[in-house]
Amino acid sequence: MIIGLLRLEFFLPYAHSLKDKRMFLRSLKDRLRTRFNVAVAELDFHDKWQRAAVGIVTLNQQRAFVEQVLDKVLRDIEATAEAEIVGRRIEFL
Repeated sequence: MIIGLLRLEFFLPYAHSLKDKRMFLRSLKDRLRTRFNVAVAELDFHDKWQRAAVGIVTLNQQRAFVEQVLDKVLRDIEATAEAEIVGRRIEFL
């Protein structure tokens, strides 16, 4: 079993409160879960309203499939201009 973890750090220039940040994260989580059937969790920067870190996880028997899903997730996030990705890391377990 291959587990793929995509960790992304965001800068949210349009967030003026934690409420704005939470709305962005909720929308992101719902969209990714629906489109790609992945698990999404907030990992860091809980008290900063213009920073966010999320972990996106998927698993499968084939590494190529896991890589493909995480690549599609990353392209989908980059296509939306709601936040700027300032850090990214992919790990396989």
